[in-house]
Amino acid sequence: MTGRLVMSLVATTASFAAQPALTEGRAGSPVHVLIYEDLQCSDCAAFRRMMDEKILPRYAEKVEFVHRDFPLAKHRWARRAAIAARFFAGRKPELGLEYRRYTMAGILDTDEGNFEDRLARFAREHGVNPQEAVAALKDERLAALVEQDYQDGVARGVAKTPTVFVNGTPFIEHFSFEEIAKGIDQALAETQ
Repeated sequence: MTGRLVMSLVATTASFAAQPALTEGRAGSPVHVLIYEDLQCSDCAAFRRMMDEKILPRYAEKVEFVHRDFPLAKHRWARRAAIAARFFAGRKPELGLEYRRYTMAGILDTDEGNFEDRLARFAREHGVNPQEAVAALKDERLAALVEQDYQDGVARGVAKTPTVFVNGTPFIEHFSFEEIAKGIDQALAETQ
């Protein structure tokens, strides 16, 4: 990949207009990929790997990728993971992305009993006070941001994760790199 990956915070909509959403790729691109993800979802973890191994190397300099939280009720620690990711992103966007990768890569190693220990370990390894990271799980402002993303997803018809919108075209739960690449390529062609 040439150039560097751009990560930034951008404004979200509705009553949290001044609150940040985590992005990767080319900020302000006319091709906008909106990703609704659950950090405890194995399909989201597979999509994250696809992002890192194939999508970002090919499209990071052309496309903006915006992450939205959509913790499913069936996943016991997904909402807390989303809150923690918001905490780390507030420190530094790259750290928020790294926590998302860490969490999704460790889905099989994480459960209700060790979630906070794994969170504290990540914080410690990245120079963040582990007690602050664990305490952030009770931060009502961060919880409200996660809920805003969730409600925004519901309003868009999201029910499964990952749900990815490429300039409004949905890709839901199970899709190949070739399918989403075709959608991104088409969106890029339409902007030229």
